Amino acid sequence: MNVDHEIGLLKEEIKRLGAKNASGQYSVKYGVLFKDDRVANIFEALLGTLKSAKKRKIVDFKGEMLLQGVHDDVDVILLQE
Repeated sequence: MNVDHEIGLLKEEIKRLGAKNASGQYSVKYGVLFKDDRVANIFEALLGTLKSAKKRKIVDFKGEMLLQGVHDDVDVILLQE
Protein backbone atom coordinates (compact mmCIF):
# COMPACT_ATOMS: atom_id res chain seq x y z
CA MET A 1 0.00 0.00 0.00
CA ASN A 2 1.31 3.45 -0.78
CA VAL A 3 1.31 6.28 1.74
CA ASP A 4 -1.33 8.41 -0.01
CA HIS A 5 -3.72 5.46 -0.10
CA GLU A 6 -3.10 4.67 3.58
CA ILE A 7 -3.67 8.30 4.57
CA GLY A 8 -6.96 8.24 2.64
CA LEU A 9 -8.02 5.15 4.59
CA LEU A 10 -6.94 6.79 7.84
CA LYS A 11 -9.14 9.81 7.10
CA GLU A 12 -12.13 7.50 6.54
CA GLU A 13 -11.50 5.68 9.82
CA ILE A 14 -11.16 8.91 11.81
CA LYS A 15 -14.51 10.04 10.40
CA ARG A 16 -16.09 6.65 11.18
CA LEU A 17 -14.83 6.45 14.77
CA GLY A 18 -14.65 10.13 15.68
CA ALA A 19 -17.01 13.02 16.16
CA LYS A 20 -16.85 16.67 15.20
CA ASN A 21 -15.28 18.88 17.85
CA ALA A 22 -16.13 22.51 18.68
CA SER A 23 -14.06 23.65 15.69
CA GLY A 24 -16.03 21.43 13.31
CA GLN A 25 -13.12 19.03 12.78
CA TYR A 26 -13.33 15.27 13.25
CA SER A 27 -11.50 14.09 16.36
CA VAL A 28 -10.93 10.64 17.82
CA LYS A 29 -8.95 9.43 20.82
CA TYR A 30 -5.81 7.49 19.91
CA GLY A 31 -6.89 4.59 22.13
CA VAL A 32 -10.19 4.25 20.26
CA LEU A 33 -8.36 4.28 16.93
CA PHE A 34 -5.67 1.85 18.08
CA LYS A 35 -8.07 -0.68 19.62
CA ASP A 36 -10.51 -0.80 16.70
CA ASP A 37 -10.44 -4.18 14.92
CA ARG A 38 -10.99 -2.71 11.46
CA VAL A 39 -8.13 -0.23 11.93
CA ALA A 40 -5.87 -3.02 13.21
CA ASN A 41 -6.60 -5.07 10.07
CA ILE A 42 -6.00 -2.18 7.66
CA PHE A 43 -2.79 -0.66 9.02
CA GLU A 44 0.41 -2.57 9.62
CA ALA A 45 1.98 0.50 11.22
CA LEU A 46 -0.70 2.88 12.45
CA LEU A 47 1.82 5.21 14.09
CA GLY A 48 3.82 5.44 10.85
CA THR A 49 0.70 6.40 8.91
CA LEU A 50 -0.28 8.95 11.57
CA LYS A 51 3.20 10.51 11.52
CA SER A 52 3.16 10.74 7.72
CA ALA A 53 -0.29 12.36 7.82
CA LYS A 54 0.91 14.80 10.49
CA LYS A 55 3.92 15.83 8.38
CA ARG A 56 1.52 16.57 5.50
CA LYS A 57 -0.73 18.57 7.89
CA ILE A 58 -3.67 16.22 7.32
CA VAL A 59 -3.97 15.25 10.98
CA ASP A 60 -2.65 16.71 14.21
CA PHE A 61 -1.93 15.30 17.66
CA LYS A 62 0.17 16.38 20.62
CA GLY A 63 3.72 15.08 20.69
CA GLU A 64 5.86 13.22 18.20
CA MET A 65 4.91 9.69 19.15
CA LEU A 66 1.82 7.90 20.40
CA LEU A 67 2.05 4.76 22.51
CA GLN A 68 -0.82 2.47 23.40
CA GLY A 69 -1.92 2.90 26.99
CA VAL A 70 0.18 5.98 27.72
CA HIS A 71 -1.43 8.12 25.00
CA ASP A 72 -4.92 6.57 24.75
CA ASP A 73 -6.56 9.90 25.66
CA VAL A 74 -4.68 12.00 23.10
CA ASP A 75 -6.93 13.51 20.44
CA VAL A 76 -6.11 12.76 16.81
CA ILE A 77 -7.67 15.62 14.86
CA LEU A 78 -8.45 15.49 11.15
CA LEU A 79 -7.37 18.84 9.66
CA GLN A 80 -8.25 18.06 6.03
CA GLU A 81 -11.25 16.05 4.97
